[in-house]
Amino acid sequence: MTPEATTFPFRLICLEETDSTNNYLSALCDKEEVTEFTTVCANFQTAGKGQRGNSWESEAGKNLLFSFVVYPHFVKARDQFVLSEIISLSVKEALDCRIADVSVKWPNDIYWKDKKICGMLIENVLGDGGVARCIAGIGLNINQRTFFSDAPNPVSLAQITGMEVDMQAVLTDIMLFCSQYYESLKLHTEVFTSRLTERYNQSLYRREGIYPFRDAQGTFEASILRVAPDGRLFLLDTEGKERSYLFKEVQFII
Repeated sequence: MTPEATTFPFRLICLEETDSTNNYLSALCDKEEVTEFTTVCANFQTAGKGQRGNSWESEAGKNLLFSFVVYPHFVKARDQFVLSEIISLSVKEALDCRIADVSVKWPNDIYWKDKKICGMLIENVLGDGGVARCIAGIGLNINQRTFFSDAPNPVSLAQITGMEVDMQAVLTDIMLFCSQYYESLKLHTEVFTSRLTERYNQSLYRREGIYPFRDAQGTFEASILRVAPDGRLFLLDTEGKERSYLFKEVQFII
């Protein structure tokens, strides 16, 4: 994909290839003043980063591989999960305009039914009690038809819809949704943050029903109760015990 920077609502930097758009944007921010929502996209990443140290498979030119930056100084360090909420919801809602059955798998993977369509890595730099800088890196499967890695459940928008998709239109929608959420977040009203958390919880993958999970003690079955504003996942197991987990402390079994 080679987006048209002149029609994109924010500053757009297009690269043919880079190791990671997060790395590129982070280095750029360290070197010069970069405006909020500056977006770096690449046709191919040689070392795209995912959660848990995973890499992200992507056929060159077929998918959205991009990062953007904001400076949410008004978000306290203890509240930084709210940034994950607005970014996850922005991707989900851009996809909702095109397909059904999209959900957010805690903390911020995007799923279509039981298949992963999007992964992201959100890297925050803290300072003076708040979030000095947030760089969000997103890999969204758009037009790739065949996946070759050992990833268990990838899917693309083209596979779901059966047609080629305008990648710049999807990217624009994501960024517009995100900027709207971000501007509302700046007002920092309790009503908005409460509704945001509620919307995030309503969007969760497997939010209804009992499913298998795995933690340090082994496998168990539970239902999702909620995700707290600090990002902790609360489960209710089949023995009636409430369990809470921070990121990486529990896994969904799919």
